[in-house]
Amino acid sequence: MEMSGYIPFLRLPEHLDDVGAVRAVIFAAGHGSSYPGRDSGGHALAAEAIREASLEDAPLVDHWDFDLGGPLFDGWPISCIDAGNLSTRMHDSAGNRALIEAKTREILAMPAVPILIGGDDSVPIPFLSGFADHGPVWILQIDAHLDWRDEIDGERFGYSSPMRRASEMSHVAGIVQVGLRSVGSARREEHEAARRYGSHLVTARDVHARGVEVALQAIPDDARVVVTLDCDALDPGVMPGVAARTPGGLTYTHVIDLIGGVGRRARIAGFDLVELYPPADIDGISALTAARLLVNAVGGIVRQA
Repeated sequence: MEMSGYIPFLRLPEHLDDVGAVRAVIFAAGHGSSYPGRDSGGHALAAEAIREASLEDAPLVDHWDFDLGGPLFDGWPISCIDAGNLSTRMHDSAGNRALIEAKTREILAMPAVPILIGGDDSVPIPFLSGFADHGPVWILQIDAHLDWRDEIDGERFGYSSPMRRASEMSHVAGIVQVGLRSVGSARREEHEAARRYGSHLVTARDVHARGVEVALQAIPDDARVVVTLDCDALDPGVMPGVAARTPGGLTYTHVIDLIGGVGRRARIAGFDLVELYPPADIDGISALTAARLLVNAVGGIVRQA
């Protein structure tokens, strides 16, 4: 599978001689399924921005990380690799989906936990499809938006539809959506469709009032969970580099507690981070925050039994 050049996240190795020692594999997909006439080029810059933001901490991976309660790899050898960038192309929607799904299946077969850097919020659809032979899985979506549109301009796999498409996958056992706020992509009919399916809808206000447990309690103990993180879930004061800034979002601590909580009570089976939009970033703060979120995802995964 063709991969393009890159500087690895945290300067992690691109491969390990002992394939069985690999616990997690990072890869990036700049493009998913685009809407007619819309440019996804800005989102395709995300992986490079996140990797660059991580480099300052690259010499510090064996230092104590107070977010994780210990060094990144918890005193064990490095067990995560960065496999690079899929050669996706804008507007080659079917081809991009095929590449993402195939790479996800390849990583799961190792076996290892796939970690995908997007790209816009269309890339989780083929990422989730890649788990078809590894179900059942639950989905924890951390996002400001409901994402239950059936189609827009004839496109059914775009960034407004990932949870609608996920609800149609037989290997998806349930969905928890946390961080919802404002008007987003949800018309009355999408809200009703999510409710009929049984999606657990947790608003940002719920989390501010009751803590992250209000979302985590909906996930069954020992479930295998794919976490899909849209950067606009975070408040724009923390994460300004998104295409749809919405006040009242989650804090950085809320999000790392959600990630860590899944790893402790269930099992992170996959993780994606999407919708970072570097052209809207301010002084690189969003890329830095996204890099720290990925560190917490890797740390949570390697701490799983």
